[in-house]
This record gives sequence, structure tokens and C-alpha cells, in this order.
Amino acid sequence: MLLSLHIRDFVIVDEAEISFGQGFTVFSGETGAGKSILIDALALCLGARGDASVLREGASRADIHASFAPTAELNAWLQAHDLDAGEELVLRRVIDAQGRSRAYINGAPSPLAQLRELGEQLVDIHGQHAHQSLMRNDAQRDLLDTHGELMPLARQTEQAWKQWHALTRQIEQLERDADARQERAEQIQWQLDMLHGVNLQPGEWPRLQAEHDRLAHAQALQDGSAQALGLLDDDQGALHLLSGAIGKLNHLLRHDAGLTAIRDTLESARIAASDASSELRDYLERVDLDPENLASAESRLSAVFELARKLKTDPETLPELQERLEQEAESLRVSGDAEHLKQEEAAARQAYEALSARLSEGRSQAALDLSRRVTAAMQTLAMDGGRFDIQLENTSPGAHGNENIVFLVAGHAGVAARPLAKVASGGELARISLALSVIASRAARVPTLIFDEVDTGIGGAVAEVVGRLLQKLGARHQVLCVTHLPQVAACGERHFQVSKSSDGELTRSEIVPLDNPGRIEEIARMLGGITLTETTRQHAKEMLSRSGTLDPA
Repeated sequence: MLLSLHIRDFVIVDEAEISFGQGFTVFSGETGAGKSILIDALALCLGARGDASVLREGASRADIHASFAPTAELNAWLQAHDLDAGEELVLRRVIDAQGRSRAYINGAPSPLAQLRELGEQLVDIHGQHAHQSLMRNDAQRDLLDTHGELMPLARQTEQAWKQWHALTRQIEQLERDADARQERAEQIQWQLDMLHGVNLQPGEWPRLQAEHDRLAHAQALQDGSAQALGLLDDDQGALHLLSGAIGKLNHLLRHDAGLTAIRDTLESARIAASDASSELRDYLERVDLDPENLASAESRLSAVFELARKLKTDPETLPELQERLEQEAESLRVSGDAEHLKQEEAAARQAYEALSARLSEGRSQAALDLSRRVTAAMQTLAMDGGRFDIQLENTSPGAHGNENIVFLVAGHAGVAARPLAKVASGGELARISLALSVIASRAARVPTLIFDEVDTGIGGAVAEVVGRLLQKLGARHQVLCVTHLPQVAACGERHFQVSKSSDGELTRSEIVPLDNPGRIEEIARMLGGITLTETTRQHAKEMLSRSGTLDPA
């Protein structure tokens, strides 16, 4: 339920603080006083779009707060979106002179889409042009689905349709691309056949190059190693010379122990040279001088080079290319699996058909109930003998089900029902629209319902019936209504007057609650006449007494 609304520097409102209660509340005032500004301000708090044009003349920013009594469901929604839940739910909207907008939920900055999602759970606004939107087929469909509590099923049906047709498009694309995909698969297979033939392993290329280089220089390696071994092992080789030097130093150590470290260094060198000599002998035994091995390595190198040339890549990248082509071949095989996709498409179609069949059945039942209720309401709105029907026209399956929804109206007895969009009388259209709004709102889950001059085009006894309809609706919901009809205003359990004043430079709007004397004066004004008379006031008092809305205090 809406608890309060604080408005600052919005259009012609300097500052206003309004507290609300349960039941049916009305707002009235002279034409141009700004009655609908209140609704527009609240709509901004609920996520409606706004720009700098909403600022009061000379103001730097418009600032609007709306406080609500949260329910357990709303608190759960807040917690699911990592927002604080408390005893009050406060929505705030700020728009500055540059048109920049900021939104807050319980003090936390929030995206406008999030504010709008929350607002849809709090308030349902029926605007003064609702009868115009009701002439659209999509609005009629939504109203029927809302009345029958079918909106969740309608959304599931739409999602199922999207999934089904996404698969259908994939299959169609698959069939269109079959030739190109086959050509690519054949090209990949030709390349893979060559790659598998060479079968170059990761890391093999640098090893192959090194092996070829060693085999190509085997004779030089053998000759050079033998010469190095001779320089170590010959009679005048390094080992012989090192051994002689060590022997000389050993004789001198008794005269100078300081030569010990030098002798030890030479001994280490002799041992290292001896180890090197042994390793060279082993190496010479292993040197490969077989020309067949060299020929084999050269053949392998030539095959790799030739394949890299054909595939227009470097030899070392061939293993990576092979892996990539194998993955692409598998991807083409999977993506080209039309049978698998067709099975998924058939399952998706069956899911859609099951949901749309349930939706059609639900709409048939909701159409009967809504038709009966609106027809009954028409009898109380000066449309005796009138009839309201809902036609479900079978159509090809679509995102919104298997039928088009058409509202049909007969304004009085003896005439054929025609589509609502073709009703000639504006008064009839306004009354039917109001009846639909009130009846649909009875099933609404949101706690607060707002009617913004939806009583346009009616008057007299019908207006009193409308007032009592809204008053009765206030027993189930918090109902706010902007009205210009005294009969509707008299049915309000609370009454606010919206007035406008000007100091010659700025125009301001003021919203004040009315007590019993104030209500009598305001309803007398709404009844008409330049000068209020006691007769008019008495009539106003009688209207309030008859509706049972005079404050006993």
C-alpha cells in the first residue's frame, strides 16, 4: 500500500507531502490545477521515463519520494536483488536540469529497469486514455490474460515459441549451408589426410633439424673428436703434461707448502681431462656414419617442407594445424547433424503446443467469465440490454498462442455485437472501458490501483454508479482516483483538493486534504455554478450522506 508521496520542484508543484490511507481516495480540482501531476510524479517513482521538462521553472532538480508498506513477497524480492528490506519501502527518483536521472530503492542506487520491475508489483495505473489503448488487440489480449490469471502461462508460451522457432531457423540455415559445409568438410579431410600421412608430432621439428645437422656432419665430428682425443692422450698430450707438472710441484712442496693449492688445481684439471678423454672415446664409438640414416632424415625433412608449402604454413606449426582442423571437422559433423536438431525441434514444438493448448483453454474460460461480468456492469451504466462478448479467432500458431482476441460490444438490445474498435459512441466506449478496468482490477495482485480521469465521457446517475464501483473496489485494494465528477468524488472515503495559484511570475500547485466542510464546498463547486448557494451546498451534503463518506467526527 502507498503510505506517502513527497514531491519537490516537479512541474508546478513547489513542495508537497501527501499521506495516504486504505480504501477509496479521490483528488479533484479545477481544470488546469494539476490534478494529474500527482499521478505523473508517482509514475516517475515507479520507473516511468522523464527528462528535464518535468522540473519546476527555475529549479535545479526534481525530487520525488514514495513510501510503501512492504509485503513478505516484496521483501523477498528485495533480498533476492541484494537490497535492504525494512518496515517501509522507499522509492526515490531525481532528475536534474540536464535531464540526468537517478533512481533509488531504500536508499541504494538502482537501475531504472529494476525500479520499473518493482513498481509493477506495487501500483497499477489506469490512465485517462485507457479506452484508446483498449482498441488494440494486444491490450485486449493482455487484459483477458490478466483477468484469467494467465499471464505467467502466456509468458511461458511465448518463450516456448521462441525456442521452437530458434531451432526451426537453425535447421533451415543448416539446409541452406549444406553444400558449403560439405565442400569445407572435403577440403579439411584432404588436408588431414596429408597431415596424417606425415604425422609430424609436437616438438619433433626442432629435433629432426638437429638430427639432420648431426648426420650431415658426422665425418667432421668423428675426425675432430679423434684429434681432440689425441691432444689429450698422446705422449706430449695434455694429460702427460699435467701429470709432469703435478710431479714437479710435489717435489717442491717440502720447501714451500704454499704450492699445495696450485698442485690441487692442476690435479683437478688432470682428473677433468681424464674424464673428457673417456667421454670422447665413448662418443667416437657412437658416431653414426651410416649414409642410409642421413638419407632417411633428409627424406623426412623434405616431406615436412613440402607439406608446409602446400598448406601455406611453417613446418613447426603443422601439429597445431592438424589439431585445429580435426576440431573443425568434428564441429562440422556435429553442426551438420540435422537429425539431432530435428529431434530437438520436434520436442520444442510439442512443448509449445501443450502450453498453447492450455492457454487457449484458459482463455476460453476467462472470456466467458469476463463477458458475463462486463455485460452485468453495462446494465448499471445506462446500457440496458447491452452485451459484451469476447471472440477467440483461431489463427496459425504464434508467440501469443493460437488465437486472436477480439472484444465485441452491443450497446443496447436488438443490435449485433461489433468489435470494440468500431463502437461509434465515445460515451459508450468510455463506460465499457471503465467497466473493464474495474472488473480486471478486482483480480489484480498489486495493492494500489490508480484511476486517472477514467470517468471522462459519463455523468448523471451513471457517474454515481461508477463512484460506487470504485468505492466497492476500495474494500479490496487501495484505490486512488483523479476525477472531475461530483458523484464520484462524493464516494471517496478521503478527499484531496488540488488548486493552483500564481504571483504573476510563477504558478504553483497545492494539494490539501479536505474535512467535512471542505468536501461540501468542493463538491458544491463541482456541481456547477459561478456562485455557490445553500441549495448547492445542501445537495453536496446529501450526496456525501447518501454515499456514507462523511466523517462522523
